[in-house]
This record gives sequence, C-alpha cells and structure tokens, in this order.
Amino acid sequence: MESSHLKSLTVTGAVITVSSSRRSETDASGKALIDLLSAADIEVTHYVVVPDDLARIRAEVYVALSHATCVIITGGTGLTPDDVTIEAVAPLLEKKIDGFGELFRLKSYEEIGTAAILSRAIAGVIGGRAVFCIPGSTKAVTLAAREIIIPEIRHILTHASSGQR
Repeated sequence: MESSHLKSLTVTGAVITVSSSRRSETDASGKALIDLLSAADIEVTHYVVVPDDLARIRAEVYVALSHATCVIITGGTGLTPDDVTIEAVAPLLEKKIDGFGELFRLKSYEEIGTAAILSRAIAGVIGGRAVFCIPGSTKAVTLAAREIIIPEIRHILTHASSGQR
C-alpha cells in the first residue's frame, strides 16, 4: 500500500477482555494484546476485564470508544450460551469489515484446521473508530493482532475517520 494513501494519525488502543473467570492478574491474552500493541507504538489507553454479560460488554465498548481509536474485545466469541460478545457488539457497528472475520478464519484454519469454523470473529466501525471482536485464546489474540490488526489499523482508520471531526 502506498504511504501517501494514509493520513497522519495517532492510533490509540483499548483492550476489553470478556471473561467470567479471568481477572486482570490472570488475563494472559489481554496482556499479550497490550504488549503487541505497545511494541507497534500503539498506546493502550484503556484496559478492563468484564464478565460475559451483554449489557456490561456493550457499556464497556462505549467507554473504550471514548478513550481509543482501536478497540479490541477478546473473548466471548464462541458458541457456548455464555458467549455473547458478538450479540453485544454487532448491532453497534455502523459498518462491518467482513474481510476481517474471513481473513482471521483463513489464517486460523492454517494453524488449527477446520475448528476455525467455530470462530465468530468480527470487526467494524463505530464513530470513525475501529472495533474488533476476537477469540480469547492467547494464540488467537496474537494471530489477529500481529497478522491483521496491527498491519492494517492505520489504513482502516484513514478510511473510517474520513469526514469525522
């Protein structure tokens, strides 16, 4: 991609871990995500662990959007009855980035085989900010951040923020 296509912008990150069993002290995936973002010179300005509760997840997304341009929600994307991250976030998305989920599942397939179909990873835009919902495993977080989100976040935000403030 041509660098002239990118706006000069500062990317800030928010990490929301959705889990009813983890706490910040035991959140290896959240820590891995913070480390990956920091290593890419993306300051993490908001971090929290919330339980698998639709209203709490949705409320925390709005808090994170007030602190960051890139919000990554990890966990709660599977198929169990407790997994409600997608149900909480999808209705908030003004535009969906369908290619994110497709590419994430392709890359997951290369690592874990057909079990990749269990992932409901999604991404989209809310108010000119990027929002990603990814599985909660450290391996999935690392794959999504390193292979897709970090390489494309400035490109995404250049387009998403066009016409914003």
